[in-house]
Amino acid sequence: MPKSKRAKVVHLTQVTKKTREHKERLFESIRECIPQYQHCFVFGIDNMRNTYLKTVRQELTDSRLFFGKTKLMSKALGHSPEDSYADNIYKLTPYLKGTVGLIFTNQSPQEIQAYFAALSHVDFARAGAVAPRDFVIPYGVVHSTAGGVPTEHDVPLGHTVEPELRRLGVPTRMVKGRVVLEEPPEGGEGLKDGGIVVCRKGDVLDSRQTRLLKLFSVCLSEFRVKVLAYWSAANGEVTEVDAEAMEGVEDAVVADSE
Repeated sequence: MPKSKRAKVVHLTQVTKKTREHKERLFESIRECIPQYQHCFVFGIDNMRNTYLKTVRQELTDSRLFFGKTKLMSKALGHSPEDSYADNIYKLTPYLKGTVGLIFTNQSPQEIQAYFAALSHVDFARAGAVAPRDFVIPYGVVHSTAGGVPTEHDVPLGHTVEPELRRLGVPTRMVKGRVVLEEPPEGGEGLKDGGIVVCRKGDVLDSRQTRLLKLFSVCLSEFRVKVLAYWSAANGEVTEVDAEAMEGVEDAVVADSE
């Protein structure tokens, strides 16, 4: 009996692998930009989010932004005076490591730095992020922000969320239609914290912690762009802005894009 076409499995997580042609096109695009623009900036990203990076592209319409494989971008700029594609632009390559990209622009360095200094978006933390502060779910009736705002301005957590809280290890129960987190017996573990500790400042968050933070609408990540250094065509010089901006940030696997 022939297989039914209705039973066909479609893998939504499958992505198209970047081809050699795509990499060559990115390489050539970077080299084409070098003589067309007055400045080339190396920028680093904290808490990468594609949505916010697209906003940057849309707002800097007179510039070209590249965010791809660092080795490929380094090769396009050059690694030494002999293979440098423009005077001293190869001096940017030491900054091309981690979650970084390139911006080619005719705007002044002051304008670009001021734009990124004002750019900030808060978002939910992802697994692997470092918690910038403590978060505790207080004992008693559980509210939507778990103490994030004064109780009189908050609302009790919906009963439909209670099963997921228990699945995530929070010992809640329903009392008269309210989600309640009861205090442990006197001297019990966690009593001194005033509630269940979800995370401590400095913790490397796991998927359970990030899910709990999201359930209570707690945003602990901040998308920011920092300028590490830039090259100017007028004098062929590379100016260092913030060499330590990406210290402690792990290298990220990113897709070649332009």
